[in-house]
Amino acid sequence: MSRTIAPSPGRHRREIAVVLVLSLAAMVVSMMQTLVVPILGLIGTSLGSSAAEVSWVTTATLLSAAVFTPLLGRLGDQHGKKPTLIAVLVVMIAGSVLAATTDSLLWLIVGRVLQGAATAIFPLALSVLREEVSAHRLPGAMSLVSGTLAFGSGFALVTTGLLTRGENADYHPVFWMAAGLALVTLVAVVLLVPASRTKTGGRTDILGALTLGLFLVLLLLPISQGHEWGWTSARTLGSFAGAVVMAGVWAFTENRVREPLVDMKMFLHRPVLFSNLAGLFVGFGMFAQFLGISYLAQIPQDIAGYGFGASVLRASVEYLLPSTIASLVVSQFGGLLIRRIGPRLTLALSAVIGTTGFAWLAAAHSSTPSVIGAAMAVGTAISLGYAAMPALIVAGVPPHQTGVANGINSISRSVGSSIGSALITTLLASRTIENLPAGVPPLPAESQFTLSFTIAGAAFAFVLAIALLGLKRQRQAPRAEHRPAAEPAPEPAAATAAA
Repeated sequence: MSRTIAPSPGRHRREIAVVLVLSLAAMVVSMMQTLVVPILGLIGTSLGSSAAEVSWVTTATLLSAAVFTPLLGRLGDQHGKKPTLIAVLVVMIAGSVLAATTDSLLWLIVGRVLQGAATAIFPLALSVLREEVSAHRLPGAMSLVSGTLAFGSGFALVTTGLLTRGENADYHPVFWMAAGLALVTLVAVVLLVPASRTKTGGRTDILGALTLGLFLVLLLLPISQGHEWGWTSARTLGSFAGAVVMAGVWAFTENRVREPLVDMKMFLHRPVLFSNLAGLFVGFGMFAQFLGISYLAQIPQDIAGYGFGASVLRASVEYLLPSTIASLVVSQFGGLLIRRIGPRLTLALSAVIGTTGFAWLAAAHSSTPSVIGAAMAVGTAISLGYAAMPALIVAGVPPHQTGVANGINSISRSVGSSIGSALITTLLASRTIENLPAGVPPLPAESQFTLSFTIAGAAFAFVLAIALLGLKRQRQAPRAEHRPAAEPAPEPAAATAAA
């Protein structure tokens, strides 16, 4: 009679160490995306640059992530996750140190380009988890690592506010903090993450990487700069048209390469395609929450008749930190939900909570407890959504495509975040309060916040439709085809039970 071989205590401890290290790495990744949001004005003042010029500090990171994430995810699958992780962290440290030591906008942007490569850490981390963590622990491990993405984004806003408070604020310590965290993560990866035992090898699809990168640059550039360029300007419309053309060129290229960067059959596979669509809307909702609540909290109530007159630091700590903590706490239970009800229904639950949270914000954003409560609901939804999407992808793709598939999903979330940032900024600037006192800068009408939160709620409603109608019911949890070599090979019955 067959029996299930229990994992050894030593292996269990190794798995815990790997999950904690990769959770730290994922947190550092997400911090890079929101780190500079509260200090763009400070950077512009310090460097004597305009708002349009300083906006490239965020755009550069976004474009770098779009170009390098799928390529590095594929390189990790081909040549080993650990060396690729180490290389990306070294590049990120170099970019952080450059940003921390320069007083030139050009070199600061170069540093942010190097930091953008860190986005590839997340899909690489998921690939490591699939290889190193037992099947029954894999959903929980992926949930925890994914949940730290939402936590890191909010944590970056809080720490940036703390480091730049006071009259003599300086942006350089923010990047020193980023360099320090990246260095700690690098040491932890070197010491605690095992070397990859499975490498697919093969050629790197450089042409596919170039065409995909150009498509994403042409798509994201007008989204991030459209507010400055004008949404109907020749540059904006021309970039969008170029993106459409390059999408066709990329698809044509990948269908004719023996070893494509992105297998188009995998890309169009139902779980992958709809998980990427869900990532687009969840990324949109995350930035709609961060920007909408941050701006709302800083609106001076005595002048506008609404808002809370908070400083950047208070807005981050009082209004956004509870949501960040909620997302981290919920990530502990995401794996349990995925095992109990499956990633599809977990994504649906995320959508219901997110829609409810934004409806709450749209209807009742005049009191601090109401805003904080609604923000915590949205943070919960984002954490569950981030946990469900990798589980859906891992269940739907073979092991050698885990890195690139999750890399594309990371890009879909980045695109959604960019659209959210651009749309919220445009909406808040499109209708302002009339008859403000002299010397007061334009302030958005309260109705624009209501509209912004309503649109974000609709985005989560689309996620619900994707989960219930787009994704097929799955009978099994995500697979873990690659087991650590240290564990004895299970008997057939035990293997079946673990699957």
